[in-house]
Amino acid sequence: MKTIIQRLGIVALACVLTIAFTNCEATKNANNTQKGAVIGAAGGAILGAIIGNNAGKGGNGEIGAVIGGVVGGAAGAIIGNKMDKQARKIEEEIPGAEVERVDDGIVITFDGENNGVYFDTNKYNINEASKVTLDKLAAILVEYPDTDVLVVGHTDSVGSDEYNMTLSKNRAMSVTNYFTGTKGLSAGRFTTNWFGETSPIATNDTPEGRAQNRRVNIVIVPNEKMKQDAKKEAGEN
Repeated sequence: MKTIIQRLGIVALACVLTIAFTNCEATKNANNTQKGAVIGAAGGAILGAIIGNNAGKGGNGEIGAVIGGVVGGAAGAIIGNKMDKQARKIEEEIPGAEVERVDDGIVITFDGENNGVYFDTNKYNINEASKVTLDKLAAILVEYPDTDVLVVGHTDSVGSDEYNMTLSKNRAMSVTNYFTGTKGLSAGRFTTNWFGETSPIATNDTPEGRAQNRRVNIVIVPNEKMKQDAKKEAGEN
């Protein structure tokens, strides 16, 4: 298992891959069923999607271990089809969510102004509006049990580095705890990480940019069971 420091070493590659895969509209809006076989050896794009153009320091989560490598060949196509269906379900059930298919995973972005999961200024409790969104997503996670989930918290640059790191941690943990505590999903499916203000995806010089940076990412990836089942179905075992 790679260490956090080792994983951060691939961030440059991750960002390049993110640009390559997300700037093309046909790829960004995915059907990854066929794409699975094409990008089999390429990994790390999810990292770029959730941390932007900055490595950051991060919290305690084993990001690389959760994301894993991209499965190629026929098994990759089978996994891609399953993840495509789940992504479409999320888009249908949660219209405000920004849903993106990246590699074998699904990256969902909820920012602080526009879509689904909101936090009051300097607060990290899950409010009633956010519960509606998270309840819908929890139901989908129950429907698709063969996945692992990474929850990542970010802030804008207002406030000290230390304060923002703690705030992003508390917000990410609040989301994870809502899924595992209130909704009863298995804690073994979840990994939580946080980056404070270190990984902006927009400028912090404008209110609009700061709103985008105050975000929570939820990344859904195939677990080992899905991978092994896909390989069996493809005759690769």
